Amino acid sequence: MAYNQPQHGGAADAYYQEGHQDIGAQQQGQYQQQPYGYAVAQGGSFHSPLPQQPQYQQQAPPPQQYQQQAPPPQQYPQRPPHYGKQPDTGNGEKMGFDQTFTIDRPKYNDVWASVLFILTFCGFTAVSVLSIRGYATTNQGSGIYNGGSANSVALNSNTIILFAFILAVAFCFSFAYFWIIRAFTKQAIWITGILQIVLGIGTAVVYFARHYYSAAIVFLIFSVFYIICFISWIPRIPFSVLMLQTVIDVAKNYGHVFIVSLVGGLVATAYAAWFSVTLVAVYAKYYPGQPGCDASGGSCSKGKVIGLLVFITFASYWISEVIKNVMHCTISGVYGSWYFCANKPSGFPKGATRGAFKRSMTYSFGSISFGSLIVAIIQFLRQACSIAQQNEAAQGNLMGQIFFCILGCFIGLLDWAVQFINEYAFSYIALYGKAYIPAAKTTWTMMRDRGIDALVNECLINPVLTMGAVFVAYVCSFLAYLYVSFTKPAYNDGDAFTAVIMAFAFLVGLQIANIFLVPIKSGVATFFVAMAFDPQVLIQEFPDLWQRLVQVYPHVQIAVHA
Repeated sequence: MAYNQPQHGGAADAYYQEGHQDIGAQQQGQYQQQPYGYAVAQGGSFHSPLPQQPQYQQQAPPPQQYQQQAPPPQQYPQRPPHYGKQPDTGNGEKMGFDQTFTIDRPKYNDVWASVLFILTFCGFTAVSVLSIRGYATTNQGSGIYNGGSANSVALNSNTIILFAFILAVAFCFSFAYFWIIRAFTKQAIWITGILQIVLGIGTAVVYFARHYYSAAIVFLIFSVFYIICFISWIPRIPFSVLMLQTVIDVAKNYGHVFIVSLVGGLVATAYAAWFSVTLVAVYAKYYPGQPGCDASGGSCSKGKVIGLLVFITFASYWISEVIKNVMHCTISGVYGSWYFCANKPSGFPKGATRGAFKRSMTYSFGSISFGSLIVAIIQFLRQACSIAQQNEAAQGNLMGQIFFCILGCFIGLLDWAVQFINEYAFSYIALYGKAYIPAAKTTWTMMRDRGIDALVNECLINPVLTMGAVFVAYVCSFLAYLYVSFTKPAYNDGDAFTAVIMAFAFLVGLQIANIFLVPIKSGVATFFVAMAFDPQVLIQEFPDLWQRLVQVYPHVQIAVHA
């Protein structure tokens, strides 16, 4: 199956457009001229009896170096997929995803995590139903300015309208940003950096002008940090552009990547709307002095409100992470199928998107829930630190603000480390259906020994996309601040709820944007995992891509022990 390289037009760059040849045609022609084979030795290490390639042999390190750097055989127990000459299914059809990436002994992994997730989801549903029913049976206003007519103590319909605006903005901005990346691949990196920095500085100026100094200082610090980071990233942009264009090109030609992104974004937005209504309903139903206290569903107290908010916030993080990682595993199946199978005689597996989604919702759902749980706990703690820091700033407690800022930085580093491992572990889980802990260990060991971790550090895709998601979150948070400032709801007298509303608006925008961008991150992660698993596939079957990769990052020849 040919991989037809689309033209990028104005977004194209010299790093990727050289040659103007059809990559798939080259790969297919090379395959026909040079038979391809693999032998798996004891323990599962790969030996590739490959034909001679003069250009590659000139660039490769001496055989002695490869022998010294090759990972121990016992570290790679997983056999490669059946991507050689695939057996006939009996009716002349292609093999499916499950047949190509077989599971030796199919079983449901990490069942306890999936059971706990289902219980948490049911608990969130119960809290939501009781709270919304109590809120709906009382008259608590129905507009922007009269939303507090019956509720001047806690959140009300004024806040529901605010979150509706935020959801619409988050969805539209996330979709637009994803479209920019698809249409203007090279420029997307520069656009992201410039927008993030300009918006951060502009927002800080507005906060200073409105005497909201705590938020202004935070935005200004982050803007300076992003300026320093982006300047240091400039030399690494060519390599990142090549990776980004490769991922986008595959998405245009294989599977249903963009459909998965759109559906995932719609699901995430719908859940965010549900969470927003539940958040307001909890305040309206259980905050002391509310009309909802007279409705059935339990007594009112500040302790109950705090407890319920803690639970629904944690549940929201976990549910959002599961949605995102189910998408990640689905997309990883598509990119794994492209890497290993697209240029074999049997071609791209039949129903790769559907097969990968089915596996993620069955055998791998427990592993997805497990990994998502770890991230949800860390992100919940980080959100708690952020709210505490803003409250300390509102009270003028400088020492408390500094303490929670430092604590939040440490939690942020932990969050980055866990998500880094999860991203590549889930790509491995998507292809081979392993449990979470073994998959994380195997993936990290394999990538480190192959030297792929150096390529990951060189690639800017994840930092840039994270910057884009933060941009969307900034817009949502700023909109929330302007909304409560101009509508002046009675419950926010003295800015009592400003910090909370801004924090949750930031959370909603960030989660929706991250879910929209999952397909791009998944494509890059799967490419690195597949290259670590079997770099000879890239060299043998994607020679044009390999040569361009060497051009923009020559160290790749040593990094993958080629």
